[in-house]
Amino acid sequence: MTDQQALFDIRQLKKYYPVQGGVFRRHIADVKAVDGVDLKIYKGECLGLVGESGCGKTTLGKTILKLHEATAGRIYYGQPERKVAEVEKLLCSGLSAGRKEALRREVDITRMRGRRLRALRQKIQIVFQDPSNSLSPRMLIKHIVSEPLVAQRLAKSRDVDERVLELLEVVGMGKAHLMRYPHEFSGGQRQRIAIARALATRPDFILMDEPTSALDVSVQAQILNLLKRLQAQFQLTYLFVTHHLLVVKYTSDRIAVMYLGKIVELARTEELFQRPLHPYAKALLSAIPIPDPDSGRERIILAGDVPNPINPPKACRFHPRCGYAREICREEEPELGEAGGGHLVSCHRWREI
Repeated sequence: MTDQQALFDIRQLKKYYPVQGGVFRRHIADVKAVDGVDLKIYKGECLGLVGESGCGKTTLGKTILKLHEATAGRIYYGQPERKVAEVEKLLCSGLSAGRKEALRREVDITRMRGRRLRALRQKIQIVFQDPSNSLSPRMLIKHIVSEPLVAQRLAKSRDVDERVLELLEVVGMGKAHLMRYPHEFSGGQRQRIAIARALATRPDFILMDEPTSALDVSVQAQILNLLKRLQAQFQLTYLFVTHHLLVVKYTSDRIAVMYLGKIVELARTEELFQRPLHPYAKALLSAIPIPDPDSGRERIILAGDVPNPINPPKACRFHPRCGYAREICREEEPELGEAGGGHLVSCHRWREI
């Protein structure tokens, strides 16, 4: 994917949630949900994002979409690599703070406001995990799907109904479903409606926030096949957030492994499943069930619990649970570095394990 244009270029992104305490509710600490993430999402790909619950996957996705305000970092959308490099260079130069802020407002999602942000909303959408909660129970399906069209003024009033019907047909539903409420549908049908709503603005990018985790296995397969078909049909780019490794193996071109707010490994799907380098990625892959009691595969059991994101371990965040940890792992934080063929890993001992 390295020869393709990066739709998103994310630099040192952080999202902290303040912790308040005491009688006067003063700021005493931060929950470091996302802590210094560098990531590129290439146009037309499906990037899988995996990790344990609470590692910051969904927070990262929602911060990229500016549903959460970033604490620090830059997010460039649809900018040529040369332009991003120029901006980064200027931001590190001696420009005044005012000039730097004006420059970021032009290209950095974290600084966008008003009309520019409204235009961006047409291009980036989200499908939430549970359609029972993401669809209003008081609205007809017709109005749920048409809401983005009306809010963004993308269709004239006389054309809205026709456009809504087209969207429903694209996801395998039809005219008979227009005048019903969400509770009248199954979980799979509700997720199809949510997907139709996300497609309404003709986006370039969709964040899939565990879109199949609340569905039965047979329905999951139908939704995954639908998503792959839609991606090819509309040239979509996906960020697919999930804890189900076999799902991202089927859907994703590349997979990023996240641990305690940081990306620890990033590789093409086939490469990650065949040759995981980070001890945490190895442990995740070893937990995939194999329907063969005689497979002989060793299950890697991690010691201890996930550390508190308010006070994460110094240096390498994984070292308290890592069986390969050395003294340098407790003293120096490893960088996300090249391991060959676009495979990135953040581990001091990846060449030895």
